[in-house]
Amino acid sequence: MKKTSVHLVFLLFIISNLTAQKKEVCIIKTTLGDITVELYFKKAPITVANFLKYVDAHLYDNTSFFRSVTLNNQPKDVVKIEVIQGGEVDSTKVFAPIPLERTSQTGLLHKNGAISMARGKPDSATSSFFICINDQPSLDFEGKRNKDGQGFAAFGKVTKGMNVVKKIQQIASINSQNIKPPVLILSIKRE
Repeated sequence: MKKTSVHLVFLLFIISNLTAQKKEVCIIKTTLGDITVELYFKKAPITVANFLKYVDAHLYDNTSFFRSVTLNNQPKDVVKIEVIQGGEVDSTKVFAPIPLERTSQTGLLHKNGAISMARGKPDSATSSFFICINDQPSLDFEGKRNKDGQGFAAFGKVTKGMNVVKKIQQIASINSQNIKPPVLILSIKRE
């Protein structure tokens, strides 16, 4: 076998192994403990790549979980949810918004422990993400939480540390969804 053929075979082996990977694992280190999340690149490639851009650039380091939505602190909402939200990056460092990978395309639903991108209108997600506590079908495509019915882009799930997620959620008060003081995200790193 020629030397270039050996290199080509080796390169194809590496590429096929990289593309065969279905998930990426990250550790969210907080002041209340660690949360391990498994990300599904094959199912939500745009959303996972976006999240990992922020991880690799260390832009989530020293951000926070700043919002906790409980059944008791959303009196004006007809459709109630349970999530914690974090990862708001300095606006001067935010990457361009990404297209919305709808749950109808990815099959990744907002079940207990799902990690998903926060957004205003469709195709506007940047850095902020949330983690679901209990199943939240109203956040899926055609869900009733958002008037546009497009849902949010789930892209992975918590595999370890839901006790930490619940601790963070319990900090919220009945009068506000703001976590005071916010729970510091020390870092998010690939495992």
